[in-house]
Amino acid sequence: MHDLVIRNGKVVNLRKNTLEDIDIGIKKGKIVDLGKNISSGVKEIDAKGKIVSPGFIDIHMHEEKLYNTEYKNEYDISNKMLEMGVTTCVGGNCGNNREDLKVFVDHISENGSPVNYMMFIGHNFLRNKVGITDRYREANEEEIRQMNYLMNSYLEYGAIGVSFGLEYSPGVSSREIYGLLNNPNKDILLSAHYRTDGYGSYDAIREMIDISRHTGFPMEISHLGSCSAMGHMEKGLRIIEDAIRDGVDVSADIYPYDAFSTYIGSAVFDEGCFDRWDKSYDSILLTEGLYRGVRCNRDVFERIRREKPEMLVVAFVMNEEEVIEGMKSPFIYIGSDGVFNRGQGHPRGAGTFPRVLGKYSIREKKLLLIDALKKMTLGPAKRLGISQKGEIAVGKDGDLVIFDPENIIDNASFEDPNLSPSGIEYVIIDGKVAKDGNGIVNDRLGRIIRG
Repeated sequence: MHDLVIRNGKVVNLRKNTLEDIDIGIKKGKIVDLGKNISSGVKEIDAKGKIVSPGFIDIHMHEEKLYNTEYKNEYDISNKMLEMGVTTCVGGNCGNNREDLKVFVDHISENGSPVNYMMFIGHNFLRNKVGITDRYREANEEEIRQMNYLMNSYLEYGAIGVSFGLEYSPGVSSREIYGLLNNPNKDILLSAHYRTDGYGSYDAIREMIDISRHTGFPMEISHLGSCSAMGHMEKGLRIIEDAIRDGVDVSADIYPYDAFSTYIGSAVFDEGCFDRWDKSYDSILLTEGLYRGVRCNRDVFERIRREKPEMLVVAFVMNEEEVIEGMKSPFIYIGSDGVFNRGQGHPRGAGTFPRVLGKYSIREKKLLLIDALKKMTLGPAKRLGISQKGEIAVGKDGDLVIFDPENIIDNASFEDPNLSPSGIEYVIIDGKVAKDGNGIVNDRLGRIIRG
Protein backbone atom coordinates (compact mmCIF):
# COMPACT_ATOMS: atom_id res chain seq x y z
CA MET A 1 0.00 0.00 0.00
CA HIS A 2 1.21 3.48 -0.85
CA ASP A 3 1.41 6.27 1.70
CA LEU A 4 -0.29 8.68 -0.73
CA VAL A 5 -2.09 8.21 -4.03
CA ILE A 6 -3.18 11.02 -6.34
CA ARG A 7 -5.84 9.95 -8.83
CA ASN A 8 -7.61 11.38 -11.88
CA GLY A 9 -5.39 14.43 -12.38
CA LYS A 10 -3.63 15.73 -15.48
CA VAL A 11 -0.01 14.94 -14.64
CA VAL A 12 2.71 17.16 -16.11
CA ASN A 13 5.34 15.31 -18.18
CA LEU A 14 8.10 17.84 -18.81
CA ARG A 15 10.17 15.48 -20.96
CA LYS A 16 7.34 14.90 -23.44
CA ASN A 17 5.69 18.34 -23.01
CA THR A 18 2.35 16.70 -22.30
CA LEU A 19 -0.36 16.37 -19.67
CA GLU A 20 -1.05 12.69 -18.96
CA ASP A 21 -4.09 10.95 -17.47
CA ILE A 22 -2.22 8.85 -14.93
CA ASP A 23 -2.19 8.33 -11.17
CA ILE A 24 0.73 8.82 -8.79
CA GLY A 25 1.76 6.56 -5.92
CA ILE A 26 4.15 7.85 -3.24
CA LYS A 27 5.87 5.88 -0.50
CA LYS A 28 8.47 7.02 2.02
CA GLY A 29 8.61 10.42 0.38
CA LYS A 30 9.40 9.12 -3.12
CA ILE A 31 7.32 8.64 -6.24
CA VAL A 32 7.19 4.86 -6.66
CA ASP A 33 4.34 4.30 -9.11
CA LEU A 34 2.89 6.07 -12.17
CA GLY A 35 0.04 4.73 -14.27
CA LYS A 36 -3.58 3.68 -14.16
CA ASN A 37 -5.20 1.39 -11.61
CA ILE A 38 -2.30 1.59 -9.17
CA SER A 39 -2.83 0.13 -5.69
CA SER A 40 -4.51 2.07 -2.92
CA GLY A 41 -2.97 4.51 -0.49
CA VAL A 42 -3.29 5.31 3.18
CA LYS A 43 -4.36 8.76 1.97
CA GLU A 44 -5.87 9.40 -1.45
CA ILE A 45 -6.51 12.65 -3.28
CA ASP A 46 -8.98 12.97 -6.14
CA ALA A 47 -7.41 15.50 -8.55
CA LYS A 48 -10.16 15.33 -11.18
CA GLY A 49 -10.12 18.49 -13.29
CA LYS A 50 -6.80 19.60 -11.75
CA ILE A 51 -3.20 19.69 -12.98
CA VAL A 52 -0.55 17.86 -10.99
CA SER A 53 2.86 19.53 -11.31
CA PRO A 54 6.25 19.11 -9.70
CA GLY A 55 6.60 21.44 -6.73
CA PHE A 56 7.69 24.92 -7.80
CA ILE A 57 11.31 25.90 -7.19
CA ASP A 58 11.95 29.56 -6.42
CA ILE A 59 15.52 30.11 -7.58
CA HIS A 60 15.65 33.63 -6.15
CA MET A 61 14.02 34.77 -2.91
CA HIS A 62 15.07 36.22 0.44
CA GLU A 63 14.83 33.95 3.44
CA GLU A 64 13.26 34.55 6.82
CA LYS A 65 14.66 37.01 9.32
CA LEU A 66 14.54 34.67 12.31
CA TYR A 67 13.39 35.68 15.78
CA ASN A 68 11.52 38.69 14.41
CA THR A 69 9.81 39.94 17.55
CA GLU A 70 7.98 42.68 15.65
CA TYR A 71 5.96 40.18 13.62
CA LYS A 72 3.90 37.48 15.27
CA ASN A 73 4.46 34.77 12.66
CA GLU A 74 7.76 32.90 12.96
CA TYR A 75 7.54 31.98 9.27
CA ASP A 76 6.61 34.96 7.16
CA ILE A 77 7.94 34.71 3.60
CA SER A 78 8.22 30.89 3.86
CA ASN A 79 4.50 30.50 4.47
CA LYS A 80 3.80 32.72 1.47
CA MET A 81 6.09 30.52 -0.62
CA LEU A 82 4.17 27.43 0.45
CA GLU A 83 0.81 29.02 -0.34
CA MET A 84 2.09 29.77 -3.88
CA GLY A 85 3.04 26.14 -4.46
CA VAL A 86 6.76 26.57 -3.84
CA THR A 87 8.32 23.49 -2.25
CA THR A 88 12.00 24.48 -2.57
CA CYS A 89 13.49 27.97 -2.55
CA VAL A 90 16.91 29.58 -2.67
CA GLY A 91 17.84 32.31 -0.18
CA GLY A 92 20.92 34.40 0.51
CA ASN A 93 20.55 36.30 -2.76
CA CYS A 94 21.70 39.80 -3.78
CA GLY A 95 24.85 39.52 -1.69
CA ASN A 96 22.99 39.45 1.61
CA ASN A 97 21.99 36.91 4.24
CA ARG A 98 19.25 38.08 6.57
CA GLU A 99 20.75 35.88 9.27
CA ASP A 100 24.16 34.29 9.65
CA LEU A 101 23.98 31.29 7.33
CA LYS A 102 25.09 28.83 9.99
CA VAL A 103 22.49 30.15 12.43
CA PHE A 104 19.80 29.91 9.75
CA VAL A 105 20.79 26.40 8.65
CA ASP A 106 20.90 25.15 12.24
CA HIS A 107 17.49 26.66 13.00
CA ILE A 108 15.79 25.04 10.01
CA SER A 109 17.60 21.74 10.57
CA GLU A 110 16.31 21.64 14.14
CA ASN A 111 12.83 23.09 13.71
CA GLY A 112 11.84 22.40 10.11
CA SER A 113 10.37 24.96 7.74
CA PRO A 114 7.31 25.40 5.52
CA VAL A 115 9.56 24.86 2.47
CA ASN A 116 12.90 23.32 1.59
CA TYR A 117 15.77 25.80 1.55
CA MET A 118 19.00 26.10 -0.39
CA MET A 119 21.30 28.98 0.53
CA PHE A 120 23.92 31.23 -1.03
CA ILE A 121 26.54 32.98 1.08
CA GLY A 122 26.33 36.69 0.33
CA HIS A 123 29.41 38.75 -0.55
CA ASN A 124 28.07 41.86 1.22
CA PHE A 125 27.37 39.70 4.27
CA LEU A 126 31.04 38.65 4.19
CA ARG A 127 32.13 42.30 3.86
CA ASN A 128 30.19 43.10 7.02
CA LYS A 129 31.73 40.10 8.81
CA VAL A 130 35.24 41.44 8.21
CA GLY A 131 34.28 44.92 9.35
CA ILE A 132 33.59 46.78 6.10
CA THR A 133 30.73 49.13 6.95
CA ASP A 134 31.30 51.65 4.16
CA ARG A 135 29.58 50.36 1.03
CA TYR A 136 31.59 52.76 -1.10
CA ARG A 137 34.95 51.37 0.04
CA GLU A 138 36.89 48.62 -1.70
CA ALA A 139 38.21 45.77 0.45
CA ASN A 140 41.95 45.62 1.06
CA GLU A 141 44.09 42.51 0.52
CA GLU A 142 43.82 41.31 4.10
CA GLU A 143 40.03 41.72 4.11
CA ILE A 144 39.78 39.80 0.85
CA ARG A 145 41.87 37.01 2.36
CA GLN A 146 39.60 36.90 5.42
CA MET A 147 36.46 36.86 3.23
CA ASN A 148 37.89 34.03 1.15
CA TYR A 149 38.49 32.00 4.30
CA LEU A 150 34.98 32.69 5.61
CA MET A 151 33.42 31.93 2.23
CA ASN A 152 35.06 28.51 2.17
CA SER A 153 33.87 27.74 5.69
CA TYR A 154 30.29 28.57 4.69
CA LEU A 155 30.60 26.48 1.53
CA GLU A 156 31.74 23.58 3.70
CA TYR A 157 28.65 24.16 5.85
CA GLY A 158 26.38 23.71 2.86
CA ALA A 159 26.10 26.96 0.91
CA ILE A 160 25.55 26.25 -2.78
CA GLY A 161 27.60 29.22 -3.94
CA VAL A 162 28.22 32.94 -3.62
CA SER A 163 25.82 35.79 -4.36
CA PHE A 164 26.87 39.34 -5.15
CA GLY A 165 24.94 42.55 -4.61
CA LEU A 166 27.05 44.88 -6.70
CA GLU A 167 24.51 47.70 -6.81
CA TYR A 168 24.27 47.65 -3.02
CA SER A 169 28.06 48.02 -2.55
CA PRO A 170 29.34 50.36 -5.27
CA GLY A 171 32.89 50.22 -3.86
CA VAL A 172 33.38 46.57 -4.81
CA SER A 173 36.05 46.21 -7.49
CA SER A 174 36.92 43.43 -9.92
CA ARG A 175 40.04 42.79 -7.85
CA GLU A 176 37.87 42.11 -4.81
CA ILE A 177 35.50 39.82 -6.73
CA TYR A 178 38.24 37.71 -8.31
CA GLY A 179 40.22 37.64 -5.07
CA LEU A 180 37.21 36.29 -3.23
CA LEU A 181 36.64 33.58 -5.85
CA ASN A 182 40.26 32.47 -5.96
CA ASN A 183 40.56 28.76 -5.15
CA PRO A 184 37.21 28.01 -3.49
CA ASN A 185 37.14 24.50 -2.10
CA LYS A 186 34.40 23.20 -4.39
CA ASP A 187 32.43 23.87 -7.57
CA ILE A 188 29.96 26.65 -6.89
CA LEU A 189 27.09 28.55 -8.47
CA LEU A 190 27.36 32.33 -8.65
CA SER A 191 24.43 34.72 -8.44
CA ALA A 192 24.66 38.46 -8.97
CA HIS A 193 22.49 41.52 -8.54
CA TYR A 194 23.87 43.79 -11.30
CA ARG A 195 25.96 46.89 -10.65
CA THR A 196 23.50 49.29 -12.26
CA ASP A 197 20.24 49.27 -14.20
CA GLY A 198 18.55 51.22 -17.00
CA TYR A 199 21.01 52.61 -19.54
CA GLY A 200 23.86 51.18 -17.43
CA SER A 201 22.47 47.64 -17.71
CA TYR A 202 24.49 46.62 -20.77
CA ASP A 203 27.85 47.06 -19.04
CA ALA A 204 26.40 45.52 -15.87
CA ILE A 205 25.33 42.38 -17.75
CA ARG A 206 28.71 42.16 -19.47
CA GLU A 207 30.44 42.38 -16.08
CA MET A 208 28.46 39.40 -14.73
CA ILE A 209 29.18 37.41 -17.88
CA ASP A 210 32.89 38.24 -17.58
CA ILE A 211 32.95 37.03 -13.97
CA SER A 212 31.57 33.68 -15.12
CA ARG A 213 33.92 33.50 -18.10
CA HIS A 214 37.05 34.29 -16.10
CA THR A 215 36.28 32.13 -13.04
CA GLY A 216 34.70 29.20 -14.88
CA PHE A 217 31.78 29.19 -12.45
CA PRO A 218 28.18 29.30 -13.74
CA MET A 219 26.39 32.64 -13.22
CA GLU A 220 22.71 33.29 -12.45
CA ILE A 221 21.85 36.92 -13.23
CA SER A 222 19.31 38.15 -10.69
CA HIS A 223 15.86 39.54 -11.56
CA LEU A 224 16.65 40.70 -15.09
CA GLY A 225 13.42 42.70 -15.34
CA SER A 226 14.50 45.26 -12.75
CA CYS A 227 17.83 45.53 -14.55
CA SER A 228 16.67 45.93 -18.15
CA ALA A 229 12.89 46.36 -18.49
CA MET A 230 13.25 50.14 -18.88
CA GLY A 231 13.75 50.17 -22.63
CA HIS A 232 16.81 47.91 -22.60
CA MET A 233 15.51 44.32 -22.45
CA GLU A 234 15.94 43.38 -26.11
CA LYS A 235 19.62 44.30 -26.23
CA GLY A 236 20.24 42.84 -22.77
CA LEU A 237 18.82 39.49 -23.84
CA ARG A 238 20.95 39.57 -26.97
CA ILE A 239 24.12 40.11 -24.93
CA ILE A 240 23.28 37.06 -22.81
CA GLU A 241 22.39 34.96 -25.85
CA ASP A 242 25.72 35.81 -27.48
CA ALA A 243 27.59 34.81 -24.32
CA ILE A 244 25.76 31.48 -24.13
CA ARG A 245 26.58 30.88 -27.78
CA ASP A 246 30.23 31.54 -26.92
CA GLY A 247 30.12 28.85 -24.22
CA VAL A 248 29.63 30.95 -21.08
CA ASP A 249 27.41 29.18 -18.52
CA VAL A 250 25.04 32.03 -17.76
CA SER A 251 21.29 32.23 -17.18
CA ALA A 252 18.92 34.63 -15.42
CA ASP A 253 15.70 34.85 -13.44
CA ILE A 254 12.77 37.24 -13.54
CA TYR A 255 9.55 38.04 -11.65
CA PRO A 256 6.24 38.92 -13.37
CA TYR A 257 5.78 42.52 -12.21
CA ASP A 258 6.62 45.95 -13.60
CA ALA A 259 7.87 47.32 -10.28
CA PHE A 260 10.79 46.36 -8.05
CA SER A 261 11.20 46.58 -4.28
CA THR A 262 14.16 47.17 -2.01
CA TYR A 263 15.23 49.16 1.04
CA ILE A 264 14.93 52.91 0.59
CA GLY A 265 18.26 53.53 2.29
CA SER A 266 20.19 51.35 -0.14
CA ALA A 267 22.56 52.60 -2.82
CA VAL A 268 19.91 51.72 -5.41
CA PHE A 269 18.40 55.14 -4.65
CA ASP A 270 21.63 57.12 -4.81
CA GLU A 271 21.70 60.31 -6.83
CA GLY A 272 20.99 59.76 -10.52
CA CYS A 273 18.55 56.87 -10.15
CA PHE A 274 15.50 58.81 -11.35
CA ASP A 275 17.41 60.02 -14.40
CA ARG A 276 18.32 56.41 -15.28
CA TRP A 277 14.69 55.38 -14.99
CA ASP A 278 13.24 58.54 -16.55
CA LYS A 279 10.86 58.70 -13.59
CA SER A 280 10.10 61.08 -10.73
CA TYR A 281 9.74 60.73 -6.94
CA ASP A 282 6.07 59.76 -7.20
CA SER A 283 7.11 56.44 -8.76
CA ILE A 284 8.12 55.32 -5.24
CA LEU A 285 5.49 53.72 -2.99
CA LEU A 286 6.11 53.41 0.76
CA THR A 287 4.95 50.15 2.33
CA GLU A 288 5.18 50.20 6.12
CA GLY A 289 3.52 51.67 9.18
CA LEU A 290 1.89 55.07 8.93
CA TYR A 291 3.46 55.52 5.50
CA ARG A 292 1.94 52.40 4.00
CA GLY A 293 0.41 53.21 0.63
CA VAL A 294 1.94 56.71 0.45
CA ARG A 295 3.54 57.90 -2.79
CA CYS A 296 6.67 60.01 -2.40
CA ASN A 297 7.48 63.55 -3.31
CA ARG A 298 11.05 64.81 -2.95
CA ASP A 299 10.69 65.87 0.67
CA VAL A 300 9.03 62.60 1.77
CA PHE A 301 11.55 60.51 -0.17
CA GLU A 302 14.58 62.22 1.33
CA ARG A 303 13.14 62.20 4.87
CA ILE A 304 12.19 58.50 4.84
CA ARG A 305 15.51 57.58 3.22
CA ARG A 306 17.28 59.39 6.06
CA GLU A 307 15.05 58.38 8.99
CA LYS A 308 13.84 54.89 8.02
CA PRO A 309 16.49 53.42 5.69
CA GLU A 310 15.32 49.83 6.35
CA MET A 311 11.82 50.47 5.00
CA LEU A 312 10.93 48.39 1.94
CA VAL A 313 9.58 50.55 -0.88
CA VAL A 314 8.22 49.75 -4.33
CA ALA A 315 9.50 51.49 -7.46
CA PHE A 316 7.18 51.57 -10.47
CA VAL A 317 9.86 52.04 -13.13
CA MET A 318 9.61 49.00 -15.44
CA ASN A 319 7.68 48.17 -18.61
CA GLU A 320 5.37 45.14 -18.54
CA GLU A 321 5.91 44.19 -22.18
CA GLU A 322 9.64 43.99 -21.62
CA VAL A 323 9.11 41.83 -18.53
CA ILE A 324 7.02 39.47 -20.67
CA GLU A 325 9.75 39.46 -23.32
CA GLY A 326 12.21 38.38 -20.65
CA MET A 327 9.93 35.68 -19.27
CA LYS A 328 9.65 34.11 -22.71
CA SER A 329 13.40 33.74 -23.18
CA PRO A 330 14.57 30.11 -22.95
CA PHE A 331 17.46 30.82 -20.54
CA ILE A 332 15.33 32.65 -17.96
CA TYR A 333 13.69 31.03 -14.92
CA ILE A 334 10.92 32.34 -12.69
CA GLY A 335 12.09 33.69 -9.33
CA SER A 336 10.02 35.77 -6.93
CA ASP A 337 12.72 37.93 -5.31
CA GLY A 338 10.22 37.75 -2.46
CA VAL A 339 10.97 39.49 0.83
CA PHE A 340 8.76 40.87 3.59
CA ASN A 341 9.44 43.23 6.49
CA ARG A 342 6.98 42.86 9.35
CA GLY A 343 4.54 41.27 6.92
CA GLN A 344 4.74 44.05 4.33
CA GLY A 345 6.51 44.42 1.01
CA HIS A 346 5.93 43.60 -2.65
CA PRO A 347 3.14 41.27 -3.88
CA ARG A 348 5.71 39.15 -5.73
CA GLY A 349 6.38 37.45 -2.38
CA ALA A 350 2.84 36.03 -2.34
CA GLY A 351 1.81 35.97 -5.99
CA THR A 352 4.65 35.28 -8.43
CA PHE A 353 4.02 31.68 -9.48
CA PRO A 354 0.19 31.76 -9.67
CA ARG A 355 0.50 35.07 -11.56
CA VAL A 356 2.76 33.55 -14.22
CA LEU A 357 0.46 30.56 -14.64
CA GLY A 358 -2.92 32.21 -14.24
CA LYS A 359 -2.40 35.61 -15.84
CA TYR A 360 0.38 35.28 -18.36
CA SER A 361 -0.02 31.64 -19.41
CA ILE A 362 -3.64 30.50 -19.09
CA ARG A 363 -5.52 33.79 -19.50
CA GLU A 364 -3.31 35.96 -21.68
CA LYS A 365 -1.45 33.11 -23.41
CA LYS A 366 1.90 34.90 -23.37
CA LEU A 367 3.67 31.65 -22.47
CA LEU A 368 2.72 28.04 -23.13
CA LEU A 369 1.69 26.35 -19.88
CA ILE A 370 4.34 23.63 -20.17
CA ASP A 371 7.04 26.23 -20.87
CA ALA A 372 5.96 28.28 -17.86
CA LEU A 373 6.04 25.18 -15.64
CA LYS A 374 9.52 24.23 -16.87
CA LYS A 375 10.77 27.67 -15.83
CA MET A 376 9.66 27.01 -12.26
CA THR A 377 10.42 23.27 -11.92
CA LEU A 378 12.74 21.25 -14.14
CA GLY A 379 14.77 24.24 -15.36
CA PRO A 380 15.81 25.58 -11.94
CA ALA A 381 16.25 22.02 -10.61
CA LYS A 382 18.87 21.38 -13.29
CA ARG A 383 20.49 24.75 -12.67
CA LEU A 384 20.75 24.02 -8.95
CA GLY A 385 21.91 20.44 -9.42
CA ILE A 386 19.02 18.87 -7.48
CA SER A 387 18.27 15.90 -9.70
CA GLN A 388 15.69 14.43 -7.32
CA LYS A 389 13.34 17.37 -7.77
CA GLY A 390 11.71 19.29 -10.58
CA GLU A 391 9.84 16.53 -12.41
CA ILE A 392 7.34 13.73 -11.84
CA ALA A 393 9.07 10.40 -12.39
CA VAL A 394 9.57 7.16 -10.48
CA GLY A 395 12.34 7.61 -7.93
CA LYS A 396 11.98 11.38 -7.67
CA ASP A 397 11.04 13.22 -4.48
CA GLY A 398 7.34 13.48 -3.72
CA ASP A 399 7.21 17.29 -3.95
CA LEU A 400 4.07 18.18 -5.88
CA VAL A 401 1.54 20.93 -6.50
CA ILE A 402 -2.07 20.30 -7.51
CA PHE A 403 -3.73 23.38 -9.02
CA ASP A 404 -7.01 24.26 -10.70
CA PRO A 405 -6.28 25.70 -14.17
CA GLU A 406 -9.67 27.41 -14.20
CA ASN A 407 -9.09 29.32 -10.99
CA ILE A 408 -5.37 29.75 -10.43
CA ILE A 409 -4.47 33.42 -10.07
CA ASP A 410 -2.55 35.75 -7.77
CA ASN A 411 -4.56 37.93 -5.41
CA ALA A 412 -1.76 39.87 -3.71
CA SER A 413 -1.64 43.52 -4.70
CA PHE A 414 0.57 46.51 -4.00
CA GLU A 415 -2.11 47.69 -1.56
CA ASP A 416 -2.35 44.27 0.14
CA PRO A 417 0.79 42.26 -0.69
CA ASN A 418 -0.02 39.37 1.68
CA LEU A 419 -3.16 38.00 0.03
CA SER A 420 -2.96 34.30 -0.76
CA PRO A 421 -3.51 33.12 -4.34
CA SER A 422 -6.49 31.17 -5.61
CA GLY A 423 -6.40 27.77 -7.27
CA ILE A 424 -3.53 26.09 -5.41
CA GLU A 425 -5.43 23.06 -4.11
CA TYR A 426 -2.65 20.94 -2.57
CA VAL A 427 1.05 21.34 -1.90
CA ILE A 428 2.90 18.14 -1.05
CA ILE A 429 6.43 17.93 0.35
CA ASP A 430 8.19 14.56 0.74
CA GLY A 431 4.91 12.82 0.10
CA LYS A 432 3.04 14.61 2.90
CA VAL A 433 0.36 17.25 2.54
CA ALA A 434 1.68 20.65 3.61
CA LYS A 435 -1.25 22.68 2.27
CA ASP A 436 -4.76 21.78 1.20
CA GLY A 437 -7.80 23.77 0.14
CA ASN A 438 -8.29 25.01 3.69
CA GLY A 439 -4.80 26.41 4.06
CA ILE A 440 -1.49 25.31 5.54
CA VAL A 441 -1.84 22.06 7.49
CA ASN A 442 1.86 21.35 8.19
CA ASP A 443 4.54 24.04 8.19
CA ARG A 444 7.45 21.88 9.38
CA LEU A 445 8.04 19.55 6.41
CA GLY A 446 10.82 21.54 4.75
CA ARG A 447 14.54 21.01 5.31
CA ILE A 448 17.91 22.40 4.32
CA ILE A 449 19.31 21.06 1.05
CA ARG A 450 23.08 21.48 1.19
CA GLY A 451 25.38 22.28 -1.67
